[in-house]
Amino acid sequence: MADIAERIGGLNPFSKKSRRRVDDEDFGEEIDSGTVAGGGHTTRHLVLDLRVSHALRSLMVDRGLLSEQDAALEEESGLSRGLVEFLSKPHIRVPPELTDRSHPLPEYFISSSHNTYLMAHQLFGDSNATAYDTALRTGARCVEIDAWDNSDNKSEPKVTHGYTMVSHIPFRAVCETIRDVIDREAAEAAATGSFRAAPIMLSLENHCDAEGQQHLANIMTEVWGHRLLSKATREHGHQEQAGEAGHVTLEELGSKVAVIVEYHIQGEVESDSSSSDSSDSEEEDEKNARKEYKAKKKAEKKAGSAIIIPELAQLGVYAQSVKPSNDSWYTGELISGPHHHLINVSELGVGSLLPEHSEAISKHNAHHLMRVFPKGTRINSGNLKPIAYWGVGAQICALNLQNFGTSNQLNEALFSGTDGYVLKPAALRAGGSGRLNKGRKKKLTLHVAGATDIPLHEDAEADGIKPYLTCSLFHPDDLKNEPPKRKTAPYKQHRLGFLHRGENPPATDPIWDEKLEWEYEDNEMVFIRMLVKSDESWSKNPMFAVAAVRLHYVVPGWSFIRMLDMRGHETKCSVLVRFEITDA
Repeated sequence: MADIAERIGGLNPFSKKSRRRVDDEDFGEEIDSGTVAGGGHTTRHLVLDLRVSHALRSLMVDRGLLSEQDAALEEESGLSRGLVEFLSKPHIRVPPELTDRSHPLPEYFISSSHNTYLMAHQLFGDSNATAYDTALRTGARCVEIDAWDNSDNKSEPKVTHGYTMVSHIPFRAVCETIRDVIDREAAEAAATGSFRAAPIMLSLENHCDAEGQQHLANIMTEVWGHRLLSKATREHGHQEQAGEAGHVTLEELGSKVAVIVEYHIQGEVESDSSSSDSSDSEEEDEKNARKEYKAKKKAEKKAGSAIIIPELAQLGVYAQSVKPSNDSWYTGELISGPHHHLINVSELGVGSLLPEHSEAISKHNAHHLMRVFPKGTRINSGNLKPIAYWGVGAQICALNLQNFGTSNQLNEALFSGTDGYVLKPAALRAGGSGRLNKGRKKKLTLHVAGATDIPLHEDAEADGIKPYLTCSLFHPDDLKNEPPKRKTAPYKQHRLGFLHRGENPPATDPIWDEKLEWEYEDNEMVFIRMLVKSDESWSKNPMFAVAAVRLHYVVPGWSFIRMLDMRGHETKCSVLVRFEITDA
């Protein structure tokens, strides 16, 4: 009865639950083999497959952006040389210094995946090694493996989400998939001569006993061979581990796999990672098994037994993952921690410290790594909002990549046009103040002209939609995740064209010709997200296409933005906009 009541309540357009669903712009559809975006690998294909509507070309002539000859108004969809040049103009430009690899590793943001093996739900979804291929292909450079002992074959550990209904896959199969990606990237680099793959960081969540850990180390060494970073890259590597030298540079890591291995310190706190949290959805035996596992680990720690064997520990050359027991990691120096420690903490763990300790955390992260992962209750593969954590210099914001929602769209915006590593702003690097805000106000004016070829859902009809563009401005200071939103008026084609002055294009080629404005604190980590929706009465406003942009990359002036659909596929839809950023 409760389930039926909930469903009926969901049909009520005035209920709070329904309004949340209607306005849930965080939603993204499941990724698939056609997904190209999420980690920063969206490519701008040749523009010859794009069309610019007649109405939009007419508007461009009126605004002095195109000559009548270049607009080719006598042709229905012709692309003149002038229009092709306009379409080819990129809307972003990543400053080359942001992809320079000569800085220490902690000074970069890293495009990162959480629970990479999962295809969907965190409690009963499928695991598949192909998910690693997808994550890396779409731009991620840090992936996660949850490794467990395999009772059916102790010599072949498995990868799964512990004590859930999630299926499992062989650890070896995951390593082989990553190996194949590395070899494919190496072949591409050799063929092009202008590309070199960035290193892959592997976040290893170990749940194996000593024997299982030995098998993990053996399998990684065997499958990856020379591709594995198994020792320090510098001649005096032992000095790095002793704390007598700075961190390795991104350049020195080459194109290898760098493993992040757990390092246990006395009094460490249990994380609330989704692999260790319980849920009301669990069966009783799953809860008991989880409880027994935690008790066993606690007993091992109390007895002082070696939780991580030396053969596995030594593979964590430049990153040892720790769960801090106190605040020493950001108030001074981490007590009893390794030199190259990585603070591994949930979004709740970091969020509770902001903004009071933001500057101290930023200064810590200028020299050491931090990995922030989604809280354990995100069982539907929802995501943390990364911008606030990037704002304090967290290098690894591990995102569930199963759906192309807002967080992955913003991740795409940060890493688009890069190799998955982006140099942090100077304020967040060594010697920086730890404060991103520059103490002055900026004004963003977004001129929105119109769009061409809005992609429709299978059940949508072109004459049944009223498209509008809704845009949200994301700022690191917004800890409540309430980005200010502006939107155009919905466009509706006039059925009786003779009653309408000027062009009357179909709803899939809307003309808005509006200006949207925001004021914000000047900051290098501000993003704008543009979403094409349809204004529907008495029902959920469907989303058709999306693009997110880091304002620091914006090319001033008019440009076409090629839109993505809600799975992260490229489309033939483009939106003509102009970015104008001035002092407020």
